[in-house]
Parts: sequence; structure tokens; C-alpha cells
Amino acid sequence: MSTVLPRRRRPGRVAARSATGRTLSYAVMALMLAYYLLPIWWLVANSTKSNLDLYDSPALWFGGENAFFGNIADVFTEDDGAFGFWLLNTVFYTVASGFGSLIVSTVAGYAFAKYDFPGKRLAFAALLGVLMVPATALVIPQFLVMTELHLINTPWAVIIPGLLNPFGVYLIRIYAQDAVSDELLEASRLDGAGEIRAFRSVVLPLLRPAMATVLIFSLVGAWNNYFLPLLMLSDSRLFPITVGLGDWYARAEATAGASTPLYNLVITGSLIAIVPLVVSFVVLQRHWTSGLAMGSLK
Repeated sequence: MSTVLPRRRRPGRVAARSATGRTLSYAVMALMLAYYLLPIWWLVANSTKSNLDLYDSPALWFGGENAFFGNIADVFTEDDGAFGFWLLNTVFYTVASGFGSLIVSTVAGYAFAKYDFPGKRLAFAALLGVLMVPATALVIPQFLVMTELHLINTPWAVIIPGLLNPFGVYLIRIYAQDAVSDELLEASRLDGAGEIRAFRSVVLPLLRPAMATVLIFSLVGAWNNYFLPLLMLSDSRLFPITVGLGDWYARAEATAGASTPLYNLVITGSLIAIVPLVVSFVVLQRHWTSGLAMGSLK
């Protein structure tokens, strides 16, 4: 009885396939990098242009004169300094919604992971159902609720809907199931620690990587929120940056034939608006990276 031996691949052919796969991987990564960086480069290049240079110079390159600092000054002086109010409003809405969402998500996710209570499965199923619904589809019901509570055109109409983050609750719950062992909680209770002290001293340090991830997503979502404040707010002094820049763009479109349209201010203001997001990613990157690394080991 003869034995059929498997054919051995030639080293040269294996090396060629490996090189081809590596080249394709690099090409895909380069395309993805260009896809994400080109809009930022477009913002940087066009924020240095005057309104005239926006039409007379290449879209992805700088204009004839550097109007960057003049554009920044105009951004903060247009409409009696409205952009400064929008920036402060955005910081307030983002901090209140982001950290409030972090608190709610951490407490709720930990409760779903480590406690048994009536209706737990039904409540978590409802939470997952809300996670599947687009956020824009919930804006109209939220508007009706805020109307009944007489909170329309107040900061609370923007902050309260942002406190519930279904994805954050789900992430904390999944992470807490593995990161916080029942034996550790039982040992802390035997040492005399109450539930609140055990949560503060034992649970929170273990959940820090997941909390950093939830905080990043909450901050980005609150900072970029547009449709909700657009519907809830009518006073321009309460606008966040997204709605304020949208208002400027609408005015620029309406006065496109005027001598001083607002396109350059909208572009420069958009560039200023992304700087805090970049800073938040850099500050929280260490915690987020450690969270991903810990999750890969579980």
C-alpha cells in the first residue's frame, strides 16, 4: 500500500505570496489612512485662505496669502463673539453629558453584571433593543418629553438625553463580568467593606480601562451632537459649536453673492472644534490601550 505524501510548497512561492499579501495590506492601510487624513488636511489647508483664495487656489493646498490668524480672529469676533459662547456651551454640554453618562453606565453595567434583581433580563433586553435604534429616531420622542417637562430651550434638554448610553452600559457589563471576580467581592465583604466602599475601592480601579473607553465615546458623541440641540434649542446663545457653525453655513449660502461670506469662518471654526477631541484622545489613549490589551488576554 503506497502512501501519498503532501506536496511541499516551494520556499520561493511561499515568499512571493507573503510579499504580495504584505503589499496588499500596506496598500489598504494607505488608502484608509488617506481616507481619514485627507479631510483634516483639507481643513488645515483651507483655514489659511481668505474667501477669495477658497475659489482661486487648489482645494488641497494653501492659498496665496496666509490668512490663518486673521480667520481665527474673525471667528471669535463674528456676531459679537458668538463662537466663544458656542465653544463654552459645547464644553459644558460635553462634560456634563460625558461624565454623567460615564457614571450612569458604570453603575448600571456593574449592577447588571454582579447583582440579581427582578426584571433583570427584561431590562437588559430592552437596553439592547434601544442600542439597535438609531439615535436620531429617538430625538422626536425626547423632544416631546422635554416639552412636557418644560425644559425646551434650556441646557437640560441637551444634557439629560445624553446621560443614557446603552453601549456604555453594555460594555461595562461585559467587562465587569470578567474583570471583577465574585471571590474578590466576597473577600471585601468579609473584611467589613460595605457595597459602596467595595464598589469605590475595589471595583472602580478594575473597571478603569473600560470606563476610559466609555468616556471617550461619550465625549465624542456629546461634542459632535447636532440634531438633538438643533431641535431642542432656539436661543443662539445656547447653541453648541455644531449648530452654530451650521447656522453660519446657512447664512453663507444665503449671502453667497455678498462681499463677505462666512465660508472661511466655518472652515476655521471646524478646525478649532476638532482640537479638543484630539487632545482627549491623546490624554486617554494610555487607559484605552491598556483596556484593549487586558480584553485580549481574557
